[in-house]
Amino acid sequence: MDVKQILTFIKIEHTLFSLPFVLIGYILAHNEFVSTGSAGLFSWVAIDLAWILLAAIGARGLAMGLNRIIDHKVDAENPRTAGRHLASGSMSMKTAWILCGVFLVMLLISAALLNQVALMMAWLPVAVFVVYPYLKRYTWLCHFWLGLCLGLAPAGAWVAVAADSMGWAAITDGQWYPSVFFIALGVALWIAAFDLNYARMDVESDRANGIHSFPARFGEATTTRTSIQLSLAWFACFAISNPMDEAYFLIAAGIMSVVNIVVILRLERWGDFQTTLFRASMITGWVLLAAVMLMDPVQTIA
Repeated sequence: MDVKQILTFIKIEHTLFSLPFVLIGYILAHNEFVSTGSAGLFSWVAIDLAWILLAAIGARGLAMGLNRIIDHKVDAENPRTAGRHLASGSMSMKTAWILCGVFLVMLLISAALLNQVALMMAWLPVAVFVVYPYLKRYTWLCHFWLGLCLGLAPAGAWVAVAADSMGWAAITDGQWYPSVFFIALGVALWIAAFDLNYARMDVESDRANGIHSFPARFGEATTTRTSIQLSLAWFACFAISNPMDEAYFLIAAGIMSVVNIVVILRLERWGDFQTTLFRASMITGWVLLAAVMLMDPVQTIA
């Protein structure tokens, strides 16, 4: 087992997919709760950022590993996924469980180095993610559940920083609304729209194997229409959440929502629709992160 095999097993590119929103949640909380005495493009950089990133990688790696373990039989029945490590036999179940253990330790140590709240809540993102492979066996709402999983990324980063100042009140006092709520909801809707389209690849296999994906249940036209509606909805969430006086974030969200909608509407014109969609979606997160990095910090706690 080499590094490349581990990275492909946990689909490291999907970690990069969600990373910008972890950083957005962190930056918003840092600017709200942490006084640095300085302003500028990277005034938010601090040691907590390292622990948050390691915790995010640990949580994502553990969740993906458990997903692969749970789904290995289903993957073996799908021509697209039959080559995955566990389905093909190129990785043993023992190795997969060891990797999950390593990612669990990474998550727990990183969370413990943040604060007690982060450590006590470390189970939540993994538990939510583990539900997904089971949920898709019963309902097409699984895509929205996956959106919820990724929506926890900015929320978790925000709480991890806020808890340093507020403890459990960061959650119980409801200050996360609207500070990070609409960002998290926007991410959830964005990922749901992406996953609806991602599932187009597996319609025949899903129908044959009893997987309740949205495209398999409702067809191409409804999938396209719903994806556009979700894209407009996530733009509305980001517009409401606009976390700065400047218009950078609003403009960036508007441009990227249009880009995503155009990609979806022109799906038959792309040589590889899924790759084009993935790239557009990944760029969306990084463009929005860049817009947040341009904001002027507003310190509320000295």
